[in-house]
Amino acid sequence: QVQLVESGGGLVQAGGSLRLSCAASGRTFSGYAMGWFLQAPGKEREFVAAITWSGVNTYYASSMKGRLTISRDNAKNTVYLQMNSLKPEDTAVYYCAAGSRYSSNRNEYDYWGQGTQVTVSS
Repeated sequence: QVQLVESGGGLVQAGGSLRLSCAASGRTFSGYAMGWFLQAPGKEREFVAAITWSGVNTYYASSMKGRLTISRDNAKNTVYLQMNSLKPEDTAVYYCAAGSRYSSNRNEYDYWGQGTQVTVSS
C-alpha cells in the first residue's frame, strides 16, 4: 500500500503560480511512476502530468504544457507540480497518483490521494 497526501492548493489570481506537493508513505516510493490529474466539477478526471520513477522522463497534457513542471525527490518521498500562468479554467481538484507505469491513463495508477483544491480567480 502507498498512502498519498496532497498539499499546496488554494486560491490564486489568474496569472499566478502554485506549487503542489504530494507526500507518499508506505511502500517504496521510488519504485513508482507518479502522475497528477485534475477533476473539475461535473467533469471526468483528466491527466495533467507524469514522471518516471527515476525522474528522468516527464510527460505533460498538451493543454497545459509549458506552464507546468513535475518533479520528484525520492529522498523525501515527495512529488511536486509547479504551475505557472494559472487560468480560471485550471480551477479543479488536483490529485496525485502512483502506479507501476508512466502513463496518461488514469487506469494505470493504483493509488490515489484525496486531492487538493485549486481555485483561480479572474
